[in-house]
Amino acid sequence: MVRLEMLGSYEIIAILAIALLLLGPKKLPELARGVGKAIYEYRKASQGLFEEEEKPAKKDEREMLIEAATKMGIETEGRDIKEIAREVLEKVEGKDS
Repeated sequence: MVRLEMLGSYEIIAILAIALLLLGPKKLPELARGVGKAIYEYRKASQGLFEEEEKPAKKDEREMLIEAATKMGIETEGRDIKEIAREVLEKVEGKDS
């Protein structure tokens, strides 16, 4: 696969001229739109995959923290996750308040 960053201006002009001759002036804009949409959808889909991979991990960490706090006897109902984390840390370090 050829990367566009590696092509010089003369190469790009030559490719566009050949495409114009082969496809004609009516089909070239349609092709460009199709390629643009395909690139957009590819980027959108690939970003979505990375976000989906991160979300379960964060949820698992939150659930594990709440489970650990419950086992330590720390009340978790209606509390912010940062408060729970702070109290768990204090209890682990031996700073019961």
